[in-house]
Amino acid sequence: MSENLFQRLQAGFPDDRGQTAIEQPGGRSDSYAELEAASGRLARLLGTLGVAPGDRVAVQVEKSAEALFLYLACLRAGAIYLPLNTAYTPAEIAYFLGDAEPKVFVCTPASEPALRDVAAAAGVARLLTLGQQGDGSLIEAARGLDPAAGCVAAADDDIAAILYTSGTTGRSKGAMLSHGNLASNAAALHRIWGFRPGDVLLHALPLFHVHGLFVASNTALLNGSRIILLPRFDVEEILRLLPEATVFMGVPTFYTRLLAAPGFGAGACRNVRLFVSGSAPLLTETFEAFRARSGHTILERYGMTEAGMITSNPLEGERRAGTVGLPLPEIEVRIRAEDGGAVPEGEIGVLELKGPNVFKGYWRNPEKTAEEFRPDGFFVSGDLARIDSEGYVHIVGRAKDLIISGGYNVYPKEIEQAIDALPGVQESAVIGLPHPDFGEAVGAVVIREPGSTGPDAEAVIAALRQRLAGFKVPKQVVFAERLPRNAMGKVQKKELREAYKQTFA
Repeated sequence: MSENLFQRLQAGFPDDRGQTAIEQPGGRSDSYAELEAASGRLARLLGTLGVAPGDRVAVQVEKSAEALFLYLACLRAGAIYLPLNTAYTPAEIAYFLGDAEPKVFVCTPASEPALRDVAAAAGVARLLTLGQQGDGSLIEAARGLDPAAGCVAAADDDIAAILYTSGTTGRSKGAMLSHGNLASNAAALHRIWGFRPGDVLLHALPLFHVHGLFVASNTALLNGSRIILLPRFDVEEILRLLPEATVFMGVPTFYTRLLAAPGFGAGACRNVRLFVSGSAPLLTETFEAFRARSGHTILERYGMTEAGMITSNPLEGERRAGTVGLPLPEIEVRIRAEDGGAVPEGEIGVLELKGPNVFKGYWRNPEKTAEEFRPDGFFVSGDLARIDSEGYVHIVGRAKDLIISGGYNVYPKEIEQAIDALPGVQESAVIGLPHPDFGEAVGAVVIREPGSTGPDAEAVIAALRQRLAGFKVPKQVVFAERLPRNAMGKVQKKELREAYKQTFA
């Protein structure tokens, strides 16, 4: 029997396929019948383009119903879906295409001129375009094709998607997520979050990220829900549409912005039964302020690219501020020392996990994969945590040198390498600084070469904008005479964070 994720999601579609699947601003809506037909046409197109099971399809497009249909088409065709952040620059895209070697690359019509040579240099066989309004060569090529019937058979361990996650070395690694990984996570969330007939999801998250693509979309599709698909988070649109929704998922930044809106309150939330927060730590102050203002208690959960969702506060029971809740069904978590040794109960250590949600390894990187797993199969998350006496997990820090800004992961080494390559720079240290809106903002402390007068802060930022996605570019660049180091010569970033913590206060 096939274990294709699409078939598992399809089992939850409403019997009446005429019910709305995707609704977008401007009055457009697509039924579940239209979703099946559109994804079937795109699956047929992929086959005519020579895409075979296991081939990669890389996608860097704006959020739209067609983008979601393309994801489903890749599942149906047995292809490996490779979503890429829309903020990535051509230089970053060149790396991903060179590493993943996709058969097809889909980008926006506006970015095609800049990416045509990049795709050709990477050996991509076909470059197609998809616009936010459903325009572009991809849709034109699929128009008139007979929708593929059913989908390619897939086993649990067959790879459904590759999502790139940065590392402390600065080189992104492709996390391979299988049909079984994604299906188990969707089923677990559907169950523990109490999805029911009639639930409506207000979807304001990006589709290139685990949160928006797998947590939100997969779970809602498995439920046969109506998805109100917004192109981006916009406070006014959220306030207008929130009364139509029963479920809303967001990053902490979404909730701080809603709290800053005068029109937000209990009335706007009158039909919502569940607010979920993730992708970055939710401050206790935000948690309490949201409850006081709306009458709703946010459900915070914890996950990562390599494992989807790992823990969640309970739907029924105490949702504790400052914790990410309890392990999902079939997922084991434990706390260990960095060397893998035991840690006394209740003490802080590195969170490790094991379960059907855990990825199959890093694309073409068996050495790194082996480094991240213990001999007994537990994956080393890199996050510092403790587990209290009632089993609630508290994330207290990050063993890996990671910044989470507005829900996006930013690894300092990549940015430091780019700064250090600038003329006149001797070295740099990139840190996360508290920010009232983004949670953390990227900051850089730069040491100039002796005798050098440049570059200045504006020049550093301008240079980085040419090389890095906007969310990685420091919001503040300061200059210092030296970087604090310990006896082993390691830069003491904790001291830097303390010294500059008021930068965005």
